[in-house]
Amino acid sequence: MNMHIKEFAELTGVSVRTLHYYDEVGLLKPSFVDKQNGYRYYNDDSIIKMQEILFYRELDFPLKEIRLILSSPDHDKKTALKEQKNLLTLKKKRLERLITALDSAMKGEKITMNVFDNSEFLAKRNEYAKEAKEKWGNTNAYKESEEKTKSYDVQKWSDVNSAMNDIIAEFAKCRNDGFTPDSKEAQTLVKKWQDFITENHYKCTKEILSGLGEMYIADERFKANIDKHGSGTAQFMCDAIKIYCR
Repeated sequence: MNMHIKEFAELTGVSVRTLHYYDEVGLLKPSFVDKQNGYRYYNDDSIIKMQEILFYRELDFPLKEIRLILSSPDHDKKTALKEQKNLLTLKKKRLERLITALDSAMKGEKITMNVFDNSEFLAKRNEYAKEAKEKWGNTNAYKESEEKTKSYDVQKWSDVNSAMNDIIAEFAKCRNDGFTPDSKEAQTLVKKWQDFITENHYKCTKEILSGLGEMYIADERFKANIDKHGSGTAQFMCDAIKIYCR
């Protein structure tokens, strides 16, 4: 289901201006941009990602760190939810401690300054962010992608996303036409996909490409997005990439 940006803003409680900004910095891209009028549209996958973003915002993570975590190839939603729950629990304990201290202060009782201590929460949050940076943020690929895409405007991102979907559609057609992952047709598409990533994001070596191929089926969000072009497309891409990278 595609929603106009105003509908999506009302549903999520995030302003249209904020959604524009999230688009500009690459945190949350629209699922579709109408080339004729520039209208942005969002879908069910956008809702899921926005929920993740809002959880991290609630935990006071900077937007740059949120983008880093969500874009990491090692990002596991279930693990992330557990980490978020642990952090929210620490935040809850501190709030309960402050409320108790306020009750005491209202009774004229003295309270100690340690009730304001937030070091445990901050240490855990920083540890979580550090792990994400170590997994992905310090790689040359990430740095190159940051440098290459920082000047992309809304139209450029729209063009890149459109071209990406066109290639995935070609993979789907290749599979539907009866070609196997090791066919010349499929292997030519893999090379086209590799060149597309290199041109628009970072130098896509066979090692990186191989990891991406595995992620297309291991990460349910990637798999669902690719399979919108046809059930089995993600697996077909993964198999074709695996053969290409041998």
